[in-house]
Amino acid sequence: MRYELRIFSRTPISAFFTIIFPLMIFVIFALIFGNNEIEYLGINTAQYYAPSLAVYAAVSASYVNIGIGTAYQRDEGILKRARGTPLPPWIFLGGKVAAATLVAAIGTILMLAVGVAFYGLKIYPEAIPALVLTFFVGVGCFAALGLLVAAVSSSGNAATAIANATLLPLAFISGVFIPLGPEAPEWLETVANIFPLAHFASAFIAGFSPIGDVSAIHWDDLAFMALWGVVGLFLAIRLFKWEVPTGPAKVPWRRTKEPAAAP
Repeated sequence: MRYELRIFSRTPISAFFTIIFPLMIFVIFALIFGNNEIEYLGINTAQYYAPSLAVYAAVSASYVNIGIGTAYQRDEGILKRARGTPLPPWIFLGGKVAAATLVAAIGTILMLAVGVAFYGLKIYPEAIPALVLTFFVGVGCFAALGLLVAAVSSSGNAATAIANATLLPLAFISGVFIPLGPEAPEWLETVANIFPLAHFASAFIAGFSPIGDVSAIHWDDLAFMALWGVVGLFLAIRLFKWEVPTGPAKVPWRRTKEPAAAP
């Protein structure tokens, strides 16, 4: 875990997109939309975007960082060398998940702290147990899916493309960047609800919405995320590769001279 945290601290681009980028989006949205009430949700801008972008930071720390970082470590031979040591594989991968969880917690707490300090975000003490449970289930789900991305990717570049191509579109249709209004097509919400990000965002944002029971635990959302996490972890274990995938050996075509005829 300490090793993974050291790598994260020495990779500025990972720290930027995991911690700073969601904060920038939050500040920009607050400047554009102000802190006015979102009519069809009944809560103000900060009360919605602080938790939704905290979810984005948590998913970026777990899903994106684990998927891309693990794939690049395989490209560089680090996984192969680690597999040859006495360290059990589950401890090696568990350290990755633990480090990602800590980074996700830092990003989430920092986002909420900025919301409280500068934008009047209200945190309800009775909602904290449900928020903590939702956070750990969500991060566990996306950490497992991050390992699956690393398992199915042929290289670090492929993992980068897969992680970003799946997270960013889902963030838009799952209510992370833009809350889906009543005019949004129903099929779009149906598609979003197939994936766990919408359930993570919905359950976490509910803990900041005064129009409902903030202390309620959304067991249906948690169960859905847990199912995705279990399936993702099972497939990651079955498909995980510690060495760079290699294709069948290719014998270069070479023209040979016919043997000379016997005199």
